Amino acid sequence: MPTRADTRVGTVLYPLSPMAADPVSSSTTPVIRAVLFDLGGVLTTGPFEGFARYEREAGLPAGLIRQINSTNPDTNAWARFERGEVDLAGFCELFAAEGRALGHEVDPMRVLAAIRGEVRPEMVEAVRFCRTRYKTAALTNNFAPSAQGPPREGTSQFTELFDVVIESSRVGVRKPDPRFYRIACDAVGVEPHEAVFLDDLGINLKPARAMGMHTIKVVNGHQAVAELYGILGVAPEGWSPE
Repeated sequence: MPTRADTRVGTVLYPLSPMAADPVSSSTTPVIRAVLFDLGGVLTTGPFEGFARYEREAGLPAGLIRQINSTNPDTNAWARFERGEVDLAGFCELFAAEGRALGHEVDPMRVLAAIRGEVRPEMVEAVRFCRTRYKTAALTNNFAPSAQGPPREGTSQFTELFDVVIESSRVGVRKPDPRFYRIACDAVGVEPHEAVFLDDLGINLKPARAMGMHTIKVVNGHQAVAELYGILGVAPEGWSPE
């Protein structure tokens, strides 16, 4: 594994951020062997802008979709769809009923279409850099590939970037269930304290951090990349935090 003394061509040593270990003491510098990335909200912009746009176009109250998804978050239509427990038709029926329970008619297919985000090139480059030095994995809550609707988070376009892709619809559990993170760590052969995990939702980061992972809450690409390279202690040649 690379150390702070590594002089490999194509990388530069990068001072650890204040949130990371003291760079002076090698005994406290975190030993990282894997970097784990969420997809939507990390490699791409998040779905919330799309939700808001649909709500405006449909004349629905602002924040309604997030309200539906945060009601009974472990057993609602969205959670069951991401665990592969219902198919697309079942999801649409359940999600529409949840909207009606709140007094509104919601089109589930338009909601699904709204979740696609724009790719963040700086995050894609960060994944490529990390894969040259660490194990990498994508950790995504997504929908079954057989679902006949808009693909969740564009998983297929990112598959080749990672050593492993962990999909909720395939493994039957979803973030923030600690079992999901255990599956991911086992897949890349590390213990939680040897991994960095990036996600845009604090609720997903909290259990990972409790397991010992180094976590980064992604607000934007520049911030996330700077924190990641700070924890790792290395960055691509030519990269600047400014």
